[in-house]
Amino acid sequence: MASLVEFVEALTIVLAVGTVRGWRSALLGTAASLAALMLLVAVAGPALARIPLPVAQLVVGTLLLLFGLRWLRKAVLRAAGILPMHDEDQVFTAETEALRRHTGASGRAIDAVAFATAFKIVMLEGIEVVFIVIAIGASGRVILPASIGAGLALLVVVALGVWLHRPLANVPENGLKFGVGVMLAAFGTFWAGEGIGLSWPGEDWAILALIGVFGVVALAMVHLCRRLRRTSSALPISAPGERPPTRGLLAHVAEEVMGLFVDDSWLAFGVVAWVIASWEIGAMHAVAVVRAGPLFAVGLIVLLAASMVRRARA
Repeated sequence: MASLVEFVEALTIVLAVGTVRGWRSALLGTAASLAALMLLVAVAGPALARIPLPVAQLVVGTLLLLFGLRWLRKAVLRAAGILPMHDEDQVFTAETEALRRHTGASGRAIDAVAFATAFKIVMLEGIEVVFIVIAIGASGRVILPASIGAGLALLVVVALGVWLHRPLANVPENGLKFGVGVMLAAFGTFWAGEGIGLSWPGEDWAILALIGVFGVVALAMVHLCRRLRRTSSALPISAPGERPPTRGLLAHVAEEVMGLFVDDSWLAFGVVAWVIASWEIGAMHAVAVVRAGPLFAVGLIVLLAASMVRRARA
């Protein structure tokens, strides 16, 4: 599900590139980027599998927790009308207009603009897919099923793109991000908790309970944020189709990697501090208390809710 969202966003830009600048270079750029991403998974996956499981659960679980809370926070704020919804049709229109303004012939064997644009967008969106595959796969020692899931998502999006030949604007993208954010936050909470030595009632079954709790809290926060929103914050910060200024690929990649985990620095700092504090408390008592896991989750939910309330009032 998470990979599906990212591939839908990448498809929109690739379609714009192919329509305006030509399909040969657009597809070559896409293929080159996919090959680089698959190589990254092939190298990083087995390397992480050799790390002791508790360490992998702590490090990757914490990163997955930050990643999932970021997704969930943005999905709630979008549903509450505080952040703009992502509109694939508007993104497609904006991208085609930007590509048409580029000078230079587009009929050459390899169009540098088309190749670079397709490569960049697939790489940037693919970084999130790679992280999801590695994080879920490494923490549970299930790299292969996670990779198959991402591969199936890619095939579905490619098939729909070839068949419809237009942006997948009817895909309920924010609804998918909402659901995926809930699940990633739950998995990240569980694995980070296990990594610092906390115990969960019901062991692995606690993941289902965490999914339910995060889902209920997120739905409640949608209604609360709507009520808290001020008139001055009714207008979103940026239009749905607006794109950032053009920068180099390395700058984009660095920004994308940082943006995977940090959307609200206050929330990110609070989560890391809470993980460290819970770890220290567990080490001091040198015993895994059954209620320690749920208390850890409650602290994270409080931090997430406080972050969304702060944004709704801003």
